[in-house]
Amino acid sequence: MSDLKISALPDEKPVRLTIDLPAPVHRDLLAYAEAMNALHQQSVTPQKLVAPMIEKFILSDGVFLRWRQKGSGVSSSSPV
Repeated sequence: MSDLKISALPDEKPVRLTIDLPAPVHRDLLAYAEAMNALHQQSVTPQKLVAPMIEKFILSDGVFLRWRQKGSGVSSSSPV
């Protein structure tokens, strides 16, 4: 369990986004933050995990990345 997909959080100016999450997803975020705190001695909150998790997901979607490369869509300025 020492190889979490999210290991470090960037220190960037955030853009506020308000979302509603299903309770099980929130519980998983709490557990993931707890794991990061234990494994990496970081003080991480579930809120800080959402952006890196979404970014990892987006960058793992080959169809989306190919679509983006063709010039369709907004480009990202911060690769993981």
